[in-house]
Amino acid sequence: MNFDDQIRRYFGTSNLEEVAPAAFEAGIEHMLVDLGLTKDAGERFALWALLHTLGASPDLDAVFEDPQEREAARNFMDLMQDL
Repeated sequence: MNFDDQIRRYFGTSNLEEVAPAAFEAGIEHMLVDLGLTKDAGERFALWALLHTLGASPDLDAVFEDPQEREAARNFMDLMQDL
């Protein structure tokens, strides 16, 4: 699933500027629920990364039990900070 597909899935549009504040919060909540339910490591990372990009990601320790997954998330955070 690419970025635009994820945005459309959770917010109903690929343009976040069109999303009303209440719909944005509902989309974030939906993503958090899906994050808590998914067992797939790649899907969990993708959801967490999108939540991080949107400023709504939960703490790494709450999401990633595996130390390598936490390190990958830290690397992602570092890369995003450098943009």
